[in-house]
Amino acid sequence: MAAEQLILVDAEDRELGVGEKMEVHRAGALHRAFSVFVFDGRGRLLLQKRAAEKYHSAGLWSNTACGHPRPGEATRDAARRRLREEMGIDCELREAFQFLYRAELDGELVEHEYDHVFVGAHGGDPAPDPSEVEAWRWVALGELLRDLRERPHLYSRWLKLAVEGERWRGLAAQGLDGVPADLRRGAAGSAINNEQR
Repeated sequence: MAAEQLILVDAEDRELGVGEKMEVHRAGALHRAFSVFVFDGRGRLLLQKRAAEKYHSAGLWSNTACGHPRPGEATRDAARRRLREEMGIDCELREAFQFLYRAELDGELVEHEYDHVFVGAHGGDPAPDPSEVEAWRWVALGELLRDLRERPHLYSRWLKLAVEGERWRGLAAQGLDGVPADLRRGAAGSAINNEQR
């Protein structure tokens, strides 16, 4: 299987080329990424605990799903693909905001990402891939923010940066953390079948 290629970008998210995934993370090269935040009808966020086999940030709690679009793949399509692959669910997503960050990680790796944040709504429990996700839970945002302050070492760096940023506060001001009413109405769906993934 060919090595995964990431899309290299500049600080305005303009494409500069591609790079092999591990090389990009060793060099700390800026690349395009996405983070998915899925809420239930009560406004709780679905968190995942990253599997112990993940190449970085293993065993940490993080947002619902995340990843990188493939060359030629639309970022929203990539976000829905990874949501299905990681959590076994599918729902409509809308892009809420973007942010750029750089974080030193374990194993001498660096996440330097132009991160597109997508939000959606879903009801029912996920059916995660155990090679991707060790555990999951629904959490109220107030509880999450308290725990991020008290035990930040349990969470991925990008989760903390996303939900404590100014743009997230603007999103929350829109109501139910920015999840539009039409998406909230669709939150009654259940997990997709693993055979559909």
